[in-house]
Amino acid sequence: MNRLFNRLFLAATLVVLLLFVALWQWLQLNHEFSRNQIQQSLHRELAEHMAHINPLLSQGITSDAALKEAFHDFMLLGPSFEIYTLDPNGKVIAYDAKDEKIKNHRVDTHIIQQFLAGENLPVLGTDPRSEDTNKIFSVSKLVTPEGLHSGYLYVIIGGEDYDSWQALINAENQPKIWGATIGFWIIFALVLFVILLRYFTRPIQKLAQDLTELKNNPMSDNLMLPQRYRGSLEISQLSHHINHLLQEIQLQQQQVKRQQQAKHDFLLHLSHDLKTPLTALLGYIDTWLILPDHERDEALIQYAANSGQTLQQLLAQLLELAALENGQIDAQLQQVNLTELLSDIEQTFTPRAKKLGVQLDFDINHSEQIYTDPTLMRRILNNLVDNALRYTPAGGKIQIINTQHNGQQWLTVRDTGAGMHKHEVDALKQLSMTTLSFEPNQSLPQLGVGLAIVRQLLGLLKCRIEIDSQPGVGSEFKIELVTNLSSG
Repeated sequence: MNRLFNRLFLAATLVVLLLFVALWQWLQLNHEFSRNQIQQSLHRELAEHMAHINPLLSQGITSDAALKEAFHDFMLLGPSFEIYTLDPNGKVIAYDAKDEKIKNHRVDTHIIQQFLAGENLPVLGTDPRSEDTNKIFSVSKLVTPEGLHSGYLYVIIGGEDYDSWQALINAENQPKIWGATIGFWIIFALVLFVILLRYFTRPIQKLAQDLTELKNNPMSDNLMLPQRYRGSLEISQLSHHINHLLQEIQLQQQQVKRQQQAKHDFLLHLSHDLKTPLTALLGYIDTWLILPDHERDEALIQYAANSGQTLQQLLAQLLELAALENGQIDAQLQQVNLTELLSDIEQTFTPRAKKLGVQLDFDINHSEQIYTDPTLMRRILNNLVDNALRYTPAGGKIQIINTQHNGQQWLTVRDTGAGMHKHEVDALKQLSMTTLSFEPNQSLPQLGVGLAIVRQLLGLLKCRIEIDSQPGVGSEFKIELVTNLSSG
């Protein structure tokens, strides 16, 4: 029953059946009303004529036994008539029938007065042979020679014999009528069903065709249904929702393409970073190998070792970045003393800075308590300071300053190194394994994996970063600190 065909057929059948029953009842009632109206109109003055032609009735006599014979003669001429005389109050006085057939011995005179007053026909009155049935009638007032109202001549039109014959004829004709009606109903139901099926399924068929075309052209740039579909509100809403889903799918496809391109570009950039120390490592080793034993300098081995360490660091950073991208690293926030954290960073990089001739200036105004993961924040600062040392020439300066702006604490890492161009800063602002992208034919910025890790770690700590850099002037990284859990 869940198939559309079955549901439509059932709906059409029920609708036609209800319409047929309602129409049949209306026709029956209308036919009976019209028949009664015609019969009563044709015999409206029947009782008056009977009273006029009968000597006893014309004298206003209602109870003489001779009336029964007159009634018998009248009923032979009109077998469908039943004749009664009534007193002025409607009591049945004389009739030509067995006493046990009279079920009601009083006729409603109010209805008689309506008939005599010329009310619109049909007017139904009391049937003396039934306790609860009303029938059409004709009535005439009976008046004595002295002018006194003695009663009524009351004639039922379509009496008991008429009803019997009509029931017999209906019993013979009813199967034919019902057979013809059922046949007509079946044909009508099938025609209506075909029309409804055609009407309701046309937009569905059109929708299915359009979806098939989209299926056959999955690489189309416009994954949209071509038009609105006329029909029910549900079909229109369905096409709208399908279009919405197609738009989402198209956006996701475009995003996947951008991510694939971004990863491709990132790997190119990474290969550049890995190629430099690897080339140096192999170069120093080859040089050491081809030199005579007495000319081999241990400095070559030291240079090769340094290049190997650089390569090892890059690989470790790459693994760390992959772990961040896969959600394998979680932040454990706790209260941390910023002064102690920066003191550890200063002790770590001071020997290297002195060797490179770069000044380290950690200007901490006061001891500040922040909420962060100390391990992750230490990695962030290590990467920033390490990156600054790599690009700051001898005689340069690297500063770490904590400041307060609009009630918010910021930690700034500033250097006087080579700086970055605008497109490099823009790339760095969205730097990650999945979002890094560059313009076609654009040289890859030397941003390094370390800064990509910084972006990912700051996302875990829910910290904002602002970047400002100018070529030949230096770079500035401002990190927004979380000083209470509610601000995070």
